[in-house]
Amino acid sequence: MTLDARELRELSPEELQRKLEDTQRELFSLRLKVTGQQTNTAKRRMLRQDTARLKAVLAEKGVHV
Repeated sequence: MTLDARELRELSPEELQRKLEDTQRELFSLRLKVTGQQTNTAKRRMLRQDTARLKAVLAEKGVHV
């Protein structure tokens, strides 16, 4: 699920922070997978981009992360 910045700007800061926590938690769990397993690098990249997008929108709203 790629997040669209236009849609994110319509959300409240609380909802944005909740989404940020969820994406960071999911990214962390992907990093902890066993090294012998094939990791989904595309999903990791998407989650990192979503995290950056969420942080940018929160910064626009004046919320410090």
